[in-house]
Amino acid sequence: MNKPRDDSPAYLEKKRFFDSLMTVYGRKTVLEALQDPATFIYRLHLARSNKSADILDDIISLAKAKGAEIIYHERQALSRISKNASQDQGVAADLQLRGYKLYDEFLAENKKKNYTLLALDGVQNPQNLGMIIRSACAGNIDGILLPQKGNAQIDPLVIKASAGTVFRAPLLRCKDLPHALGDFKQAGVIVCALSSHASTELKKFTPDAPCIYVLGNESEGVSREVTKLCNEQICIPMNNGVESLNVAVTAALIAFK
Repeated sequence: MNKPRDDSPAYLEKKRFFDSLMTVYGRKTVLEALQDPATFIYRLHLARSNKSADILDDIISLAKAKGAEIIYHERQALSRISKNASQDQGVAADLQLRGYKLYDEFLAENKKKNYTLLALDGVQNPQNLGMIIRSACAGNIDGILLPQKGNAQIDPLVIKASAGTVFRAPLLRCKDLPHALGDFKQAGVIVCALSSHASTELKKFTPDAPCIYVLGNESEGVSREVTKLCNEQICIPMNNGVESLNVAVTAALIAFK
């Protein structure tokens, strides 16, 4: 039987499915993910060297109940899957989350809708990412553009800081933020960079179209490449000589604007 070509519908469908998966690791993290009714688990990865433990029994039982494939690996192979041998505790899981999808799927599904997104451009601190996710999930944000490179990625620290909301938050995956923002702009979406040097204040900014607020790196802000793509630059006025806010606090202000 011939393997599908790289441009065949079967191959592309399969690739999109695997691109939509999120791999998490660590026993408590995986257990909490499986306890969320909205979480679909595709595969559970376990180290052959794991010793018997109640938490492992619970993980395996929940994975079986959700119809997951369970695979046992040598320790080195599992570390390649988790990408964190020192913290995976012999457990990793490939999850498909309720709000986790590719950005172009969101764009296609919301052509005639008004929405508000956050885009992360170099947010490195896992706790900041977790708190941004928590605020977006609780507030009036329809999605978070999270590039695969250049930002903190989902790990136990992010999950803890998000208070578990990462398992139901609207996360939109993209490989390259400038390319994704370009696609949104072509669809008529307003792209805004948060900048302390901007003249337009957040509370006075009332976009008349779908809008993306770009949050930049903790120390350097929004990158030049992304800034060039933005239609607007928005500021949050500071008092008492304060130069800027923590990026997670900024996200919360936008989420409840």
